[in-house]
Amino acid sequence: MKRKIELDTGKKVFPIILMVIGLGLMLANWIVRLNMVAVVSVAYCCIMSAVIVLSLIIKKKVYAPMVFGYAAACIGIVVYYIIWGADAGFGAFTSGLAGFNSADHPWLTGPGNFFTRLLGNLLLILPTALCLWGLFFTARHSFKKEGVKKALSGVLSVLLVGTSIFYVLTMNLRSKPNTERMWDGQDDYLSGVDKNATSQSPNVLVILMDDLGYGDVSLNGAIYDTPNIDSIGENGLNIENFYSSYSVCSPARFAAMTGRYPYRGFADNVIYPTVDTFSPFASTRIFNSVELGGNADGMLGDEITIAEVFKGAGYSTGLFGKWHLGDYGEYLPTNQGFDYFYGSHYVNDMNPFYHVREENGQYEIARGTDELKDQKDATKWIHEEITNWITEKAEADEPFLAYYTSPWPHAPVYVGDEFKGSTGMGTYVDCVTEFDYYLGQLFDTMEELGVLENTIIVFTSDNGPALEGSTNELRGGKYLAYEGGQKVPFMIRWDNANGALGETGTERTQSATLVDLFPTLIDLCGITGNGGTKSYLPTDRVIDGVSMTTLLKDDAVIHTKDHPILHMKREDIKAIQYTVPTADVKTQYPDYDYDILNNNEYITFKYFDKIQNDNSAFFDKYRKNWLHILTDDVGENYNRTIVYPEIADEFHEKLDEIQDNFKQNRRGIIEQN
Repeated sequence: MKRKIELDTGKKVFPIILMVIGLGLMLANWIVRLNMVAVVSVAYCCIMSAVIVLSLIIKKKVYAPMVFGYAAACIGIVVYYIIWGADAGFGAFTSGLAGFNSADHPWLTGPGNFFTRLLGNLLLILPTALCLWGLFFTARHSFKKEGVKKALSGVLSVLLVGTSIFYVLTMNLRSKPNTERMWDGQDDYLSGVDKNATSQSPNVLVILMDDLGYGDVSLNGAIYDTPNIDSIGENGLNIENFYSSYSVCSPARFAAMTGRYPYRGFADNVIYPTVDTFSPFASTRIFNSVELGGNADGMLGDEITIAEVFKGAGYSTGLFGKWHLGDYGEYLPTNQGFDYFYGSHYVNDMNPFYHVREENGQYEIARGTDELKDQKDATKWIHEEITNWITEKAEADEPFLAYYTSPWPHAPVYVGDEFKGSTGMGTYVDCVTEFDYYLGQLFDTMEELGVLENTIIVFTSDNGPALEGSTNELRGGKYLAYEGGQKVPFMIRWDNANGALGETGTERTQSATLVDLFPTLIDLCGITGNGGTKSYLPTDRVIDGVSMTTLLKDDAVIHTKDHPILHMKREDIKAIQYTVPTADVKTQYPDYDYDILNNNEYITFKYFDKIQNDNSAFFDKYRKNWLHILTDDVGENYNRTIVYPEIADEFHEKLDEIQDNFKQNRRGIIEQN
């Protein structure tokens, strides 16, 4: 006799265990409040749907505990995103389509509210819920014809698998950051910025390249010419030993914007798009919150950015090029202090890739994915946008902060038709040459507008080169904490500096890093707070950067033991670097008579706790407890630990101390009295 399909409500061990897991995941979603738990929960649901199918095939039963476990996990996910969701709640239905305007799609984009999240999440789970309920109902009730019951149960169980997979592809995976927030401190600080900028205030133009190596400009020894980039250093200063504060894109941009190391803001890795819709398992929509931690999808909105400070002081603020710090809500550039943004939210090898125009947290796609499959005109388009914007501000006598973040020469590298083949050195050099040309055009326009002399121009890169490019014989490259990964060009020009830069057309040898840009620009532009307080910086959070003003004027040491330069990767400090007086070393080692000690007033040490070998033939080897003297060994070729063991110990202790402080107070919150 053939067995009938039935609902089993017994207390069999395996179904009970599966139900307990579902209940546990439901509670974990609400207690732990991390996207990763929701991802695990939906994976559980997919597995459970398959187990339910197998139980029907093999046992001819629908086990009630399995249904209850599946339902509990779903409830956990849905309630989590209704309460703690970060968008309107309609899941993965936004995409990079030409003409997309976020303001026209309030049901799909933006933070929404409790009711949009309720409606959106219920609609997404509705197909799965109907299949689960239908399967339970069918198994529970009798039918006149058992064949109908079998067929209906079979169809519903298969649909349950399909709708579970569909839910994975479309579910809401954006949730509010689960970390300590600093909104009050941000509000207090920004409300205290004195709004006293005038047409006489210095303008600021920050030029941030992408993957440009230290040796990729001719002023630093490139084998091709970059005359317009060089003009910044030739008419200002060239900093020989400047470091990005990370060796990959997004974290370095966080450091430049905030004056803080990216670990403090859950921004210590590359940030990926959250709008890629039907990629398998919607991987780009869960990568950030899992990899960065704390549900972060970009630079947290409670960080204080240089754009917010300058906007508060009365500057117009614009960003042109690559953002790469988030693509929705609090992470958008115009929700982080910029009045206007033209460019890409991501890097040019990600999907979808498009250029947007953005104001007030709303954007429209100016050039869509299909149009940008060939990005040869990107430099020209960005140049036109920044030129028009600066022209508008100059003609209105408005002081401005222009952030020019070129996407080049990050791979895949493209070049305009007019410059293709122009150097005979390949697309990489053609691309840099094209950028240099348009930079010269921008400088000419600024001179015609009468704003060039009173504009502080900064040129640097977010990290060292990747597939191509020159480190000028430094060790390593992008992704590594060696010099080639983080030592980058840095030039600064300000024709109306009135001595603030010392003797122009010269070089500075002391070290600085990208987190120093935030306090430096505040100092140079004379931004004050609370009625005149100079060097006005936030007091509710750690600012890791040090103002470079004394270095720029007198080549003074600014990174000592109290303010070391950190070379980080993810949550780990790979190396620590600072400068010490040579006299102190000679006191510690009175019998040493080395040239390095006799010929230098200061020595810069860099200490590695542990770092992977950059020689691919010995990929399994690590350099541990290595001490370098960068003053005479920029290539990091020789380990001096055996010569200066006490100094190596000192650096190791300092590294451990900072690492412990990071772990105990990740966000760098300073408690207020």
